[in-house]
Amino acid sequence: MNALKEFQEIIGYKFTNCEYLKVALTHSSYANENRSKHIPFNERLEFLGDSVLGLVVSRYIFENFPKLPEGKLTKMRAAVVCERSLWECAVNIDLGNYLILGHGEEHTGGRTRMSILADAFEALIAAIYLDSSLETVREWILGQLYETILDASRGKMFKDYKTDFQEVVQKNGDVEIKYEVQSESGPDHDKLFVVNVYLNGTLMGTGEGTSKKKAEQKAAQNALIKTRADKQK
Repeated sequence: MNALKEFQEIIGYKFTNCEYLKVALTHSSYANENRSKHIPFNERLEFLGDSVLGLVVSRYIFENFPKLPEGKLTKMRAAVVCERSLWECAVNIDLGNYLILGHGEEHTGGRTRMSILADAFEALIAAIYLDSSLETVREWILGQLYETILDASRGKMFKDYKTDFQEVVQKNGDVEIKYEVQSESGPDHDKLFVVNVYLNGTLMGTGEGTSKKKAEQKAAQNALIKTRADKQK
């Protein structure tokens, strides 16, 4: 219960019914490992949260960008509610540390996995909506996604994780960042690259991609997750 109270302080919303929050944070892996207890998990909330998120973002960009045609509004919304954007929001509120995971998922990096965090963020949206009102959750969503919406409106559809990682670590002074290809497999038309990123000789992240550039971006993204997690310890 202390963890739930702590998380509510982080997100800036206090639940009337904490059961909504508990379910939002419970991953299916935990429920599956405890089937005899019939523990509810967050997939149904994720379904609802996805719809609430889409409605809130659609209305906001519809009202605030009146000159944009339907096609551009659609692309803008897609950029705002994509998995990566939701993952970033989840990282910002330290959601991963409060997830209730099964042992298997815990040991395979579930707390930092993009898909799990993005889904849990949508479940959290649904939990707040069910516990309050559409207006309350609208304000909360826009508070979390405001910068993302601005970036999308300026055409910044995707973040440069290599630049972000460099800016974060350079705050501590001069550093050496090095990207190295760990492996390369597959035929020329369908290659898979695995890249490691090192900070002052220490491995910080690994990424896969169909090109070296994509693998480097993924490695930098994972390095950012590790860096933020280390700061919170």
